[in-house]
Amino acid sequence: MFLETFSTEAFIFLGAFILISGVLVAKFSNRLGVPALVLFILVGMLIGSDGLGIVYFDSPQVAQTIGIFALIIILFEGGLQTKWETVRSVAVPSASLATFGVLFTSAIVGFAAYLIFDVTILEALLFGAIVGSTDAAAVFATLKERNIKAKMGATLEAESGANDPMAVFLTLSFIELIRYPDMSIWTLIPSFFWQMGIGLGIGLLLGKVASWSINRIKLESSGLYPLFAVAFALLTFSFASYIEASGFLAVYAAALVVGNSELTYRYAIFQVNEGFAWMAQILMFIILGLFVFPGQLFSATVILNGLLLSFILMIIARPAAVFLSTMGMSYKLKEKLFLSWAGLRGAVPIVLATFPIVAGLENAQLFFNVVFFIVLTSTLIQGSSITYLAEKLKLTGPVKDNPHHSIELISMGKANAEMIQFKTTKQSAIVGKKLHEISFPQKANISAIVRDETLITPYGETEIKEEDFLYILVSSKYKEPLKKVLEEKKKQRLKN
Repeated sequence: MFLETFSTEAFIFLGAFILISGVLVAKFSNRLGVPALVLFILVGMLIGSDGLGIVYFDSPQVAQTIGIFALIIILFEGGLQTKWETVRSVAVPSASLATFGVLFTSAIVGFAAYLIFDVTILEALLFGAIVGSTDAAAVFATLKERNIKAKMGATLEAESGANDPMAVFLTLSFIELIRYPDMSIWTLIPSFFWQMGIGLGIGLLLGKVASWSINRIKLESSGLYPLFAVAFALLTFSFASYIEASGFLAVYAAALVVGNSELTYRYAIFQVNEGFAWMAQILMFIILGLFVFPGQLFSATVILNGLLLSFILMIIARPAAVFLSTMGMSYKLKEKLFLSWAGLRGAVPIVLATFPIVAGLENAQLFFNVVFFIVLTSTLIQGSSITYLAEKLKLTGPVKDNPHHSIELISMGKANAEMIQFKTTKQSAIVGKKLHEISFPQKANISAIVRDETLITPYGETEIKEEDFLYILVSSKYKEPLKKVLEEKKKQRLKN
């Protein structure tokens, strides 16, 4: 076996192989019409012991640790990219889906598992809890480049970012109830409110601390700022978990605060964290693929039960949860249908499925194999058809811009100046005006204009057009006045 000796050279080679394979898989996933995470999992299964036999991996503790670490990075990056204005408009339905939706889904799938498997009701509900939540990694990765309507995308992303704590709470609670039959379920209710309330509070607080620290502490290299931000994400999770609050909810809340704050080296922080998130996805899904033995996964029992439970989850449990959780809210029928179909399962259920194995519960391995099969079918069938369904339901929006196309600050090292990048839109008041007609604050100069990927040297008679990228060099102390001018002009234009 290749990694039997665990030599340094073999370990480094495996890491390089995993990353290169992951990058190439990500490149071709869109062309194949298959979500990248499915291909990552298949790569792991291919190089595993039941595949080519390159590496033997069977440690649920290691898989669980890697999965949790990767989820922290993915949740943090997803929260950074989420605009608070968008999330705020869907906060209530997303919160309802993240709590009641998980409960309804877990109950329906759990009851089905009780009828299908020869297990106790608590074991069946444990299975339902494991697959009860949508997955942030799967949702963020699937929606990242797709032009889904903003309301739909925001609802799914906010739900997937906030429902992990509920799934974790239910999973750990049922494990405790199975291990300690004398425990009362009522003792778990205060724990739920503590985990959610304190987790949210810690996330908001440390998000503020992180934003303040990034802007106030002068580091020697711009490359240190992204690491500084990631360190706060890890600190947030560990601190919240240490006091038995929800670490995942805390990380997502902190990321929302940081991502919607004015940051120095914002471009570097966002770009590097996007790279971290891709690395985390590649590593996590390939490792989880390594942990699976295809010989066990594709047995007749797992396939039949997995297909039946996948059908129940996708066609019955998820739609029921969506319709019940959004009852009385401003969602049309076609929007509820889309939310029902786009509730992807991914890494979170697989990681949660390792908890019963680590706890040594009976039927834990069977549950893991079935959960893994459900995740494969969910991402393969639902993930591949999201764009098609959105087009059929007319829920597509404008093509997404990269996150840095809005106002962005690129710090100029230790110089007391910053470069602001601003993309004009049809609502921008400066569109159609010549540069000498625009009243910018002093010590603010347009250094360059990029139009249709062509660099234009600006001068007084240059006319600003829609979708121009303006690069404005401004003294740090005049940054806020410049931004206020840009925002005021945009608001005045919108009022007219």
